[in-house]
Amino acid sequence: MDSFFSLSKLFWFLARPDHLLVWMLLVGLFSLWAGWRRFGAVLLGCNLLLFLLFLLMPLGDALLMPLEKRFPQAEKTADVDGILVLGGGELAEESLFWGQPQLNQAAERLMIIPVLARQYPQAKIVFSGGSGSVLRPEFRGGDVASEYLDAVGLSDRVLIERHSRNTYENALNTIDSLEGVPKGRWLLVTSAFHMPRSIGVFRRQGWDLTPYPVDYRALSSDGARLDPGLWENLRDTETAMREWVGLVAYYLTNKTSQLFPAPLELKAPAN
Repeated sequence: MDSFFSLSKLFWFLARPDHLLVWMLLVGLFSLWAGWRRFGAVLLGCNLLLFLLFLLMPLGDALLMPLEKRFPQAEKTADVDGILVLGGGELAEESLFWGQPQLNQAAERLMIIPVLARQYPQAKIVFSGGSGSVLRPEFRGGDVASEYLDAVGLSDRVLIERHSRNTYENALNTIDSLEGVPKGRWLLVTSAFHMPRSIGVFRRQGWDLTPYPVDYRALSSDGARLDPGLWENLRDTETAMREWVGLVAYYLTNKTSQLFPAPLELKAPAN
């Protein structure tokens, strides 16, 4: 598992869209300097075209929409035995530095806990999130969640699992913390774009949870419309590409049950 974690981080450092633009620029300039003028010119031209596309168009929306629409929002019901929340919205290093919980764009994952705790007062709640960083593994999302939940008076209500480094470990460590796959209906709370891979991972472990997606990003499936904003468009494209690559990698390494998990079909009642 350690090799998979390290290799996945190395691959994404090289392949993420903003870094890819830098590599293309450097290789293109080097090619011109080395005398490979045609190759360098083509590479720099492609680099400029991609830069302009990211500057002007929300390409990430077209990639995010299929992920976010894969699982519908859960219907409200009183029959909930437990709630599992996956980390990802916590800024652990910033939280320690400033002495208060700091959250990123996925803050809805953590913010929804008080709402669900009030809506389902009898349900068990688990938060699973450690550190996905290779360089700073000591800063963990579970510690931020613990501080936040203590501030809103829920520290005694929520079990914190703080050792997971990725979605696969979320499943293994949570099941281990609960001493096996629990019975009953459990909600799985994570970002909408992350839900397909998460559901697939837990299904592989024999746990079929009810999706409760939050943190939607896409506004339209039309990535060809004009919406200038380099940083925002790059960010959303990176988020989507990381998730699509993660789906393929998890499927090829047998960590998820399907390449692109979907809602289970309801079986018709027997006559």
